[in-house]
Amino acid sequence: MDQDQIIQKIVEEVLLRMKSNPSDQTLGNQCPPTKSGETAQSSSWADSLLPSDLANYIDHTLLKPEASKEQIDVLCDEAAKYHFYSVCVNSSWVEYCVRKLGGTGVKTCAVVGFPLGAMDSRAKSFEARTAISNGASEIDMVLNVGAMKANDIKTVREDMLAVRRACRQGILLKVILETCLLTDNEKVLACQIAKDIGADFVKTSTGFNKEGATVADVALMRRIVGPKMGVKASGGIRSFEDAIKMLKAGANRLGTSASVAIVTAQKGSSNY
Repeated sequence: MDQDQIIQKIVEEVLLRMKSNPSDQTLGNQCPPTKSGETAQSSSWADSLLPSDLANYIDHTLLKPEASKEQIDVLCDEAAKYHFYSVCVNSSWVEYCVRKLGGTGVKTCAVVGFPLGAMDSRAKSFEARTAISNGASEIDMVLNVGAMKANDIKTVREDMLAVRRACRQGILLKVILETCLLTDNEKVLACQIAKDIGADFVKTSTGFNKEGATVADVALMRRIVGPKMGVKASGGIRSFEDAIKMLKAGANRLGTSASVAIVTAQKGSSNY
C-alpha cells in the first residue's frame, strides 16, 4: 500500500467513525477548555460562564497591515485591563508588545507566514525564530494551503516541522488551517499532520479570507485531534454568544479583535 492509499484509508476511517458515532467522547462539548490545550471531562460547563470568564481564553488580536503604534498601544492596554490571555500581532510588533506588557501577565503571540502561508519554509522558520528571540511566547503559523490542496503531504509536513523546530521548549505552536479553503478530507489530514509533528494547537482561520471559524469546523477539528490538543477558533467571533458556541463546539482558545465587546457582552464589528 503506497502513501496515498494509506492517507485515504485513514481519512475514510476517521470520517466513518464520525458519521457512525456522533457522540464520540473526543467531541469538544464534553470538555471545558484550558489555556494550555489540555481538557478535562465536565458537563454543560459553558452554560455557567459569564462574559468576563472568557478573558483568559482570548488572544486579543490586531493583524491588519495598517495597524499603527497608537492602535497597538490600545490593544496592549485593553489586554492588560481585561486580563486577556495574550495579544496576537504581526511579528514586527512582538518586541514592542513584550516591553509594553511587561509585568501584566499577558503573553505575546506572533503570526508567522501570515496570511497566505505560501512563502518558503525557511522564511517561516526565520520569522518564528526572530519572533521568539524578541519575546513571543506563542507562534501561529499558516499552513501551506497550496501544498495541502495538491495533497503534497511531504511538503505540508516539512513546512510545519520547520516552524516546530524553531520553537524551543515552552513555546506553543498553533497551525492555522484556513478551513474555508479546505475540504473536510483536507481538514482531517491537516489536523493529523499537525498533531503528528507536535503542534500544540490547530487553528481555523486567518480572518483574511472568505470565511472565518464555524461551529462545524471547530467540532471536526476537535474530533480529529482529540481532547488533549488545543483548538483555536478565529475569524468572525464578534459576541459573547459567538464565543460560547465555539467553546461548546470544542475550542479552547479564541482569536478575535472584538475581545472587549465579548467580555462586556456587547456586539463587536470585526472580521477577525
